[in-house]
Amino acid sequence: MDKVFQDQATLTLFLLFFLPGFLSLKVYDLLVPGERRDFSKSLFDAIAYSALNFAVLLPLIWQITAPGEMSWPRYLFAVVVFVVAPIFWPVSFLYLRRRPWFSSRIVTPHPRAWDALFVQREPYWVIVHLKDGRRVGGVYAANSFASSSPAGPELYLEETWDLDAAGNFMSPVPQSAGVLILGDEVVALELFVYP
Repeated sequence: MDKVFQDQATLTLFLLFFLPGFLSLKVYDLLVPGERRDFSKSLFDAIAYSALNFAVLLPLIWQITAPGEMSWPRYLFAVVVFVVAPIFWPVSFLYLRRRPWFSSRIVTPHPRAWDALFVQREPYWVIVHLKDGRRVGGVYAANSFASSSPAGPELYLEETWDLDAAGNFMSPVPQSAGVLILGDEVVALELFVYP
């Protein structure tokens, strides 16, 4: 490692063309659940994102690398180039990706319909149809939870309700603390507007 960063120019190139992209990828991975990233395979991704960061912030980089002593504006520019902007890019991309006018033209931000439905955090009356033919009724609301990709679908309904033969919600199950339903047991979900 000593040989790699033997002079300031090599260290500067490393910082410019790896660190911002690496930070952007880490922030994105924190915001979007997914498989654990193998960074040995993402080296070129980090360099590509750093190059985009470099291209957009070139005027600031010129100020940082200009000859002369470091002043507080140059330190501020360095923080923007190496920390603030690499965090800003994935956050702003995810914000755009979640806008209907953007996602309908580019790509949906959710890998599964399950994720798209439950990320909205809307309350629903839910009837879960299980593989063994049983039905479970309940309420999905503020204290409920649905897993997201890449985890398998799991659903916690905060209230469990008795259903009649026609599938109507009759009454809450006494002393119920809710129900946890594993996705591999689910055949279908019926959702109804919760007042």
